[in-house]
Amino acid sequence: MSSAKQLIGVIDVPGPERDALAQTIARDGLAVYAADGVEELPPGTALIVAHARAVSHGDWERLAASVPTLVVSDERQDAELLRAVDAGLVDYIIDPLRHGPLLRRMIGKAIEVHRLAAERERDRERLAHLNENLEELNESLETHLAMLRLDQQAGGQIQRKLLPPRPQSVGGVTFDYWLAPSLYLSGDFLDFQRFDERYSLFYFADVSGHGASSAFVTVLLKYLSNRWQQEWDGRHPERLAARWLAALNRELLDAGIGKHATLFVGVIDHQRRYLHYSLGAQLPMPLLVAEGEVQALPGEGMPVGLFPDVDYPSLGCPLPAEFGLWLCSDGILECLPGDTLDGRLKELERRVLASETLEDLRGSLALEHLADDDEVVAQSAPGHEELPDDLTIMKLSGFGNDKP
Repeated sequence: MSSAKQLIGVIDVPGPERDALAQTIARDGLAVYAADGVEELPPGTALIVAHARAVSHGDWERLAASVPTLVVSDERQDAELLRAVDAGLVDYIIDPLRHGPLLRRMIGKAIEVHRLAAERERDRERLAHLNENLEELNESLETHLAMLRLDQQAGGQIQRKLLPPRPQSVGGVTFDYWLAPSLYLSGDFLDFQRFDERYSLFYFADVSGHGASSAFVTVLLKYLSNRWQQEWDGRHPERLAARWLAALNRELLDAGIGKHATLFVGVIDHQRRYLHYSLGAQLPMPLLVAEGEVQALPGEGMPVGLFPDVDYPSLGCPLPAEFGLWLCSDGILECLPGDTLDGRLKELERRVLASETLEDLRGSLALEHLADDDEVVAQSAPGHEELPDDLTIMKLSGFGNDKP
């Protein structure tokens, strides 16, 4: 509201001088109401112009506390003028009838200052109220985060229980792995199981994203792989891996959860020392180390859970008497130097060739400081928030100690 629409109260002794003062103020269109005392002023009075002679010295503080007040006087040495100033009145002017324009300008300025002060006070009150609400919201958020943290931590421990025991040896092949989730739950998952005296089955999966939704897919994968293994009759091992991937592709698409995965599925024929496998966009490809050389297993396939009616390849290769088969999730590539993907893949091959154990490779990747014990990893999560992604390394080696 503009100052021209504000009501100005004039307190003065009744008579021609008060009328003249009111007329002086009203010349710029200000609304003026003249009264003998503050009690007679109507509600909504924006500012008071009080003559020093009309207010007793005991009323100045009460007047200053009620409405912004300008004091006028006919002489500078007026004792009441000094008392008014001491009481905290906003300003004063001497001989107001001679200084009408100045008086009106002071009135407008005083009203504006009072308006701004009132706005600041309202802002402070709103801010204080907002801070109270934020504190309550933060407390509620901390409570919910604590509950979510406990749920995620419990989920991570359960997920770790679904992983196979490590290390283990079956038919001369030793299996071991290391998995570090970047959060409580991991989108990386793997398994290794003995089917019978001749065959062992394993897979290595990296579900898109990480966290709860990706972890749920790994639980589904564990359930489906166990079911499909029970349904397999041990015949045509060369077809099993590709059939698994095709079935999982259908399951993920039918679920409609918007998740896909990269997988490598293998069937080891211990009798023939042969690896049957299939893959769905596995990156980096498994690395086979034998006789001092390293090579990526050949083959390519589409991701699982993105496209319908995908045919996955049926591939295979013989396994030397002494071999190491390394599988790594794509998060490992973030730990390697190099400006290009090919450069990082070559660097991974070099470090795998120089590593005898999982600990050797972890050390070369500067990951040896991360927990190695499964329970420690699960309970301390998310202790690996500095990781760019879930990290998993899996190694199969044999047949140097060929024992049933």
